[in-house]
Amino acid sequence: MKLTQRVTASALVALAASVGATAHAKDAKDISVAVIPKVAVPFFDDCNKGAKTAADKAGVKYQWVVPQNTQGATQVQIIEDLISRHVDGIAISVNEPKSVESVMKRAEQSGIKVLTYDSDSPRSGRSMYIGTNNEQAGATMAETMGKALNGQGEVAIITGQLGAVNLNERIAGIKKGLAKYPGIKIVETQGTDDDLARGVSVVETTLRAHPQLKGIFGVSQVGGPAVAKVLNTKEFGTMKGKLEVLAFDDLPDTLKGLKDGYIQGIMVQRPVTMGSLAVEHLVAQIQGQEAQPKDIDTGVTVVTKDNMTSYTK
Repeated sequence: MKLTQRVTASALVALAASVGATAHAKDAKDISVAVIPKVAVPFFDDCNKGAKTAADKAGVKYQWVVPQNTQGATQVQIIEDLISRHVDGIAISVNEPKSVESVMKRAEQSGIKVLTYDSDSPRSGRSMYIGTNNEQAGATMAETMGKALNGQGEVAIITGQLGAVNLNERIAGIKKGLAKYPGIKIVETQGTDDDLARGVSVVETTLRAHPQLKGIFGVSQVGGPAVAKVLNTKEFGTMKGKLEVLAFDDLPDTLKGLKDGYIQGIMVQRPVTMGSLAVEHLVAQIQGQEAQPKDIDTGVTVVTKDNMTSYTK
């Protein structure tokens, strides 16, 4: 009898809490969410497009807050400002995972729902990550390269921010994927800080240092355009078509490089989907409709000349 009373009492407390939460759930028009990209580049324009569409559909207030550089301290300052402005939810693509851990936890402790998209900070206490399973994407890239080179040759990796979790996961996936191709050797891994001019310089230096290079992995959005620019010069023009180039993200310059034959394949993420899901899940969490969020893999599509007019993102 006492056990039944205790169970019933517990159930009533839980029910009251649930009803109270529902009763005090914010109206959509009173909810404010902010989405933070890494930096101002076309990939994140697509994220913004998806996020804003979702915000408009949900009827919530929306802010797109763009850092002026890729330094971790810049995103920390942005989050601190958003905390002071009492937004209800924050979605962020993280530049430096460690640097934002403390401020993201502070935001959560102040009652703000926080999630990551595109680039994660796994130890920040964020509710969920929405984006590409980057290690799997890297493995897909490796398999594509392995087949193209018939398992033989020297390759290089051109990345962006050296500390970015998403890029390092892609590199880890590439290395694991290439384990089945022992004849392929990674001879160089270089960072560009996601700056095109620096990317061009890095590619030129790499090609001069390794004249026998057979392939390049461009694991950030700058890699593909940088290689295409370099191969469209007198010094390196003879390598066009002989160098297998795999890139990430369908920026206009990357697609042009694919069309013109400087790039052979692009791992295309789904940034519109990332932005849309980020806002949808923030709103659901703010309104108490999502108690146990789980990470979402938005996937990639391998785009070549054959399907470049028919893929979706």
